[in-house]
Amino acid sequence: MTNQETPLVGEALIKEVCRRIRVARSYWDAHNNAACRGERERALALYNKLTKEEKEQIPQVLRVWLRYRSEKYFGAHRTPPKSQRKAKYKKSV
Repeated sequence: MTNQETPLVGEALIKEVCRRIRVARSYWDAHNNAACRGERERALALYNKLTKEEKEQIPQVLRVWLRYRSEKYFGAHRTPPKSQRKAKYKKSV
């Protein structure tokens, strides 16, 4: 795993963004939306740290998936995911 103490910069940051986008896409292909959402958010947070020149080094297909296609399904306008736990009993007051 990566060392969380040292922030990623330059080429290492670009590689990590690409890796996270690919992981999110693999979760998307496996219909694992919760995991995909988490990886996409991490990738987007790292992507937003990149400069304009560094963003151009990300392959276009990955940028398109991250910024546009996945926004359609995971954007703020969508209903947020519900909790995995369901209440078995209702509390009576």
